[in-house]
Amino acid sequence: MDINVILIQNFEKWLTTLGYAPSTIYGSMLYVTDFFFYLKLAEITTIEQITPAILNDYHHHLQKRKNKRQNGSLSTNYITANINALKRFSRYLQQSGQSFFEVTIKTRPRKDTGKTILSPAQIQSLYKACTSDMLGIRDRAMLSVYYGCGLRRSEGISLDVKDVLLTQKRIYVRKGKNYRERYVPITTAVQQDLENYIHVSRKYLQSFKPQKDEALFLSLQARRMSGNALIERLHKLQQAAGIHKETCAEPGRSTGLHTLRHSIATHLLQSGMSLEEVSRFLGHSSLESTQIYTHIANAEL
Repeated sequence: MDINVILIQNFEKWLTTLGYAPSTIYGSMLYVTDFFFYLKLAEITTIEQITPAILNDYHHHLQKRKNKRQNGSLSTNYITANINALKRFSRYLQQSGQSFFEVTIKTRPRKDTGKTILSPAQIQSLYKACTSDMLGIRDRAMLSVYYGCGLRRSEGISLDVKDVLLTQKRIYVRKGKNYRERYVPITTAVQQDLENYIHVSRKYLQSFKPQKDEALFLSLQARRMSGNALIERLHKLQQAAGIHKETCAEPGRSTGLHTLRHSIATHLLQSGMSLEEVSRFLGHSSLESTQIYTHIANAEL
């Protein structure tokens, strides 16, 4: 099979269909494109020509390659992510019935894989930092969705107002990872925060635009908020609450919407909730994904 641009484009569609995160898709495309460029220099034009020896040579090439952004060689994390992208590409070829190659290279574990965790007191300080104006009410709803419901970044962004079932005290996640749908229960406090936002703040924001947007989180332009816009609001709350990197459970790490998800998972385990219950709450497909929080929770205790 010839190596061409269409092959990479189909790989991207495959990753999107399986529900991979945009960042993972972007990285995978970048790494596979780099690999194809290496093959071109080695005068390899078909998938059938890719042998274990070629893959080992490429791995050694990555280990020796200089870092373009800073002095030194490529990081272990970069090389690991590169090889993992090739493994995904190989799996795509195999599952789509095309010629494929086996990637048997053993990579080093990724360094610095811990998660940023905020303490319950820090979470409370974020809530207290929310002002009583329209944006502050929206900020509080954001915290309730990402901490109170433990949603992933993309899940919260994709929420429509109709997905918030206030009378049933649950949220319908229609765009979960790998397109798995689920219902997430909400507490009375989360219910009140979302009800206040939907009937007061959101209604006010929506009045700025004749054509109504179904998105739950609306910007000042009455359009669906982006992930970066939500993160910017979280950072403002963090600053107002006096929460700095040095005061987090993992000093030096940046905080984001995922931080709220990691934090609620840890706090639920610390409160005595079972691993299975937390796994269902987070929408994990297996307990393996949830077990990392067990180690974090024990370490924090």
